[in-house]
Amino acid sequence: MTKISKSTFQFLTDLKSNNDRDWFTANKPRYEAANKEFHQFVDALILEIQKFDPSIAHYTAKDCVFRIYRDVRFSKDKSPYKTHLGAHVTAAAKKSEIHTRAGYYLHLEPGETMLAGGAYMPESNWLKAIRQEIAYNTAEFNGILNSKEYKQYFGEMEGEKLKTTPKGYDVEHPAIDILKHKSFLSTHKCSDKQVLSDDFLTHCASVFKALYPFDMFLNRAMD
Repeated sequence: MTKISKSTFQFLTDLKSNNDRDWFTANKPRYEAANKEFHQFVDALILEIQKFDPSIAHYTAKDCVFRIYRDVRFSKDKSPYKTHLGAHVTAAAKKSEIHTRAGYYLHLEPGETMLAGGAYMPESNWLKAIRQEIAYNTAEFNGILNSKEYKQYFGEMEGEKLKTTPKGYDVEHPAIDILKHKSFLSTHKCSDKQVLSDDFLTHCASVFKALYPFDMFLNRAMD
């Protein structure tokens, strides 16, 4: 059975209280066990996602899981390690291009686990294309956001917005509130009890299946 264990959660909890290299080195076997388990979980999740989104079928966890080591060069926080495990499954060619395609993000952290997707601060060409796609197909996009499946897991779309009307759009456009978005995000929070349950993999697959139409609409803008 593919699941997240209490020992993995306990490692992340302990790391949050001991975020330094000496502690991490002494507990390296615990990290390696947690990391291996997470990779196995993501590999199993990819197999579930590809059932409804074949575009990611050729990927493995190795392509999608982020390193636990933080880049502290430009950060005031010099803690060397992330206190979560994360993976972003997309059809993007490589990790450096993850913000060029909407996909499926798993953030594993005690008390803060979430499943998410969409377009996070898309670069200007993609942002422009997304707005055009929404403007031309407002009813379709609203249908996705108001669908029973989407509402069940995500509620309302999130993301930072402009305070003013985006250039080239009329303030009276029926989708103007959506068009003001600079990010188009869907997030679903998971309780620790859910994460540690035997059916968490099934839950993740159900959430991401509900996310699929949203992601595909955003990706279609650049296809």
